[in-house]
Amino acid sequence: MRPPGSERPVSSVAVAEAPPASLPRLPEWIRARPPHGPGYATVRETVGRLGLGTVCQEARCPNLSECWSAGTATIMLLGTECTRRCAFCAVTTHWPRGVVDSSEPVRVAEGVARWGLRYAVLTQVCRDDLVDGGASVLAATVQEIRTRSPSTLVELLVGDLEGNEASLRVVLESRPDVLAHNIETVRRLSPTVRDHHAAHDRSLEVLRTAKRLGAPGLVTKSSIMLGLGETAGELHETFAELRSVGVDLLTLGQYLRPTPTHVPVAEYVPPEEFDRRKSEARAAGFSGVEAGPLVRSSYHAEELFRAAAGPR
Repeated sequence: MRPPGSERPVSSVAVAEAPPASLPRLPEWIRARPPHGPGYATVRETVGRLGLGTVCQEARCPNLSECWSAGTATIMLLGTECTRRCAFCAVTTHWPRGVVDSSEPVRVAEGVARWGLRYAVLTQVCRDDLVDGGASVLAATVQEIRTRSPSTLVELLVGDLEGNEASLRVVLESRPDVLAHNIETVRRLSPTVRDHHAAHDRSLEVLRTAKRLGAPGLVTKSSIMLGLGETAGELHETFAELRSVGVDLLTLGQYLRPTPTHVPVAEYVPPEEFDRRKSEARAAGFSGVEAGPLVRSSYHAEELFRAAAGPR
């Protein structure tokens, strides 16, 4: 549970209007692939045996089968329960009262080594119960991967760490190759869609500070969900905001409502519209953009990074 006074009213979770009755629940262009190939079984076995959390499972990602079949997974750090309750997210909300699994960095690094990953994507649940937001655990995990798999590139998707610059500095000192933080949606919708602890301007400042404090060559990345009721003008404004703080890479994907208690889908955006938004984002100056109905922040992460940063 959350500490007294931090509870979020249930009514704030789904305040957007329901989509029109004629809106299809699952358009023909939204289809998850079934499991295939030996990679899926290997990832599933390793995740289970090492007790690893994955955003693939916890956030009910539609690309789980495709990515696991390809031998990749996005590992979730600091447990699988988040101290925040965003209206779009399926991850369980809980207040762990400062409990941290000290063995997690080693177990994650072992999983990365066993998979033989060239590119590892790590994300986190928000841990507002920790003084540093979990920064020390994130940094330790990157360092463990560097020790066991020195050639592996590491992408680290962080929360806002409550805007604490010292915590962000700890993370950046571990020298991830990509520091990602998701803005999630446009400014107008942020208070409705994200937890009340999150803030649009704080997210922009996290990304700005990462560029300022990060090692030379650090790539920064963010992600926006479409289909929440944003306008084309608001998307263009958000593109400009992200570029103004130096964000290099951007992903655009369709918001899919995980349960009836989450914010409704306002629109299912067709593939051709994603193609237009991708072109507009590239024109805004991002060096790499991935866009499509099933795209998520970590989808084709290595390909996006290498297209923008070149071979390393």
